[in-house]
Amino acid sequence: MNILIVGCGKVGSALAMMLNDYGHDISVVDRNASEFERLGPDFRGVTVAGVPMDKDVLRNAGIEACDALAAVTIDDNLNIMVAQMARKIFEVPKVIARVYDPAREDVFNHFGLTTVCPTRLTTDSLYTALLDEGEDHTITFQSCTLGFSARRVDRTIRGKTLDAVPLRPNEEIIGIRQQLGGVVFASSIPEDYTLKDTDRILFCRAVD
Repeated sequence: MNILIVGCGKVGSALAMMLNDYGHDISVVDRNASEFERLGPDFRGVTVAGVPMDKDVLRNAGIEACDALAAVTIDDNLNIMVAQMARKIFEVPKVIARVYDPAREDVFNHFGLTTVCPTRLTTDSLYTALLDEGEDHTITFQSCTLGFSARRVDRTIRGKTLDAVPLRPNEEIIGIRQQLGGVVFASSIPEDYTLKDTDRILFCRAVD
């Protein structure tokens, strides 16, 4: 497939690399050219720096020939506006917008926009995973399956930072469940935070 990704942050770059590895033709748009460094040397696609809402920027990225578009910036409003442009102006067959606010997700779905809410998705997935510690729980997006799990802090990593936690292939740490039941996502955990016995480390990995 020919896929256009708008936003090259953590999610956009990871999605681009995953689709790149599966052999799809990928174009990535971001207003900040330095974000493309996240893609790494193995990325074979096209990168375009510019304002995502600019029609010419989208055309330069190949929107007129793409089969699908994913708007995954950190700005809900921008994602929705780009998604609407893709559907109504460029008639892209499949359009998905990332929306952080669950309340907005329902509104945008009402207008016929396909959305993915990481807040709701991750919270639901983590809740399910935490009920059965250690066992993978999976979510499938077409041909991609993600597994979620929670693991105890053993003596080999107790008192160490997250960098010391061993990872399986294609696995990332997405957060920590702390003693009182609260979940802290990885992006909010200080680099010098040391793991405690009562912590549970939350993982996500690409299963296939």
